[in-house]
Amino acid sequence: MIPPGATVGIIGGGQLGRMLGVAAAQLGYRCHVLDPHERPCAAEVAAQFTRAAFDDAEALVGFAATCDVVTYEFENLAVGPLAALGDKLRPGVRSLAVAQDRAEEKRFIEGTGASVAPWRPVESLDDVRRAVAELGCPLVLKTRRYGYDGKGQAWVRSPEEAAAAWERIGEQPAVAEQGIAFDAEFSVIVGRGLHGDTAFFHPPENRHADGILRFSTVPAGPAVRRHAEVARRMAAGIADALEHVGVLTVEFFACEGGPLVNEIAPRVHNSGHWTIEGAATSQFEQHIRAICELPLGSPALRCAGAEMENLIGADVDRWPELVSEPGAALHLYGKGEARPGRKMGHCTRVRV
Repeated sequence: MIPPGATVGIIGGGQLGRMLGVAAAQLGYRCHVLDPHERPCAAEVAAQFTRAAFDDAEALVGFAATCDVVTYEFENLAVGPLAALGDKLRPGVRSLAVAQDRAEEKRFIEGTGASVAPWRPVESLDDVRRAVAELGCPLVLKTRRYGYDGKGQAWVRSPEEAAAAWERIGEQPAVAEQGIAFDAEFSVIVGRGLHGDTAFFHPPENRHADGILRFSTVPAGPAVRRHAEVARRMAAGIADALEHVGVLTVEFFACEGGPLVNEIAPRVHNSGHWTIEGAATSQFEQHIRAICELPLGSPALRCAGAEMENLIGADVDRWPELVSEPGAALHLYGKGEARPGRKMGHCTRVRV
């Protein structure tokens, strides 16, 4: 085990890094954050901060030399420089490389035996038109890299829209994914230790608006519950195939014929924020436990149910009413300007 008092390195200074830092401090660890921004919100709760580009190999090696273990809070990172960190990096570069390329991700998921919506790789307008002919409409184009919260996506609802959709995603390599009917969206969040031990949180049912998660609720409704066991098996197969160490999130569609994987995130996830108040061990503590080789904590609910509400943009201006609401737990990320679409905080309400 990596004992308390050691230093956990966190690559990325956003809100996930901030909450990882808080969880690490509660277990007695120091944190060292690396991020290119002048004042990232995670640095406010860290013992050390290095300002450097994520692909600055020299800075990364120097940063890692001060840390006993290193993790990352998001997946849009250059794999090459991180590979130099070797076994000190958890999760490893395999999880990162698969999750940051949608085509590679879908091939990998299918290779584990899990199911995804019918899809095609596209690299040209002709490919898009071919995908429309083979998959039908509607379908959605998603850039292979750097897409999140609905960014880098465009719908094709008729063959005539193919060219405009291709232009909207910047004519970048992408995947074309068949539009599917589903009853609900949900996540499976699993902590996996160095030797393959796992612990699954209750799967939250998720509601999105404009491509951004707005609410996560546990326990989930019947549309999710009937697929939960199969989805857990799929998520376990993905985590094992990656030899993942830490928290892994697998997003699913609950469909009539069974659960379909939407995408994976090799990290703690927005849909798991409810675990801070709602579970015996939060997803953030679980991640620190896993990467530091501590026993995994219990993922059991410690309440009758919980709902997490994302505070997006001007939603954060409601903080006076939220902080006054009985039973509500308000988390503000300290990001400064409340721009449209920016995640400024979240609020969790628990039912006892």
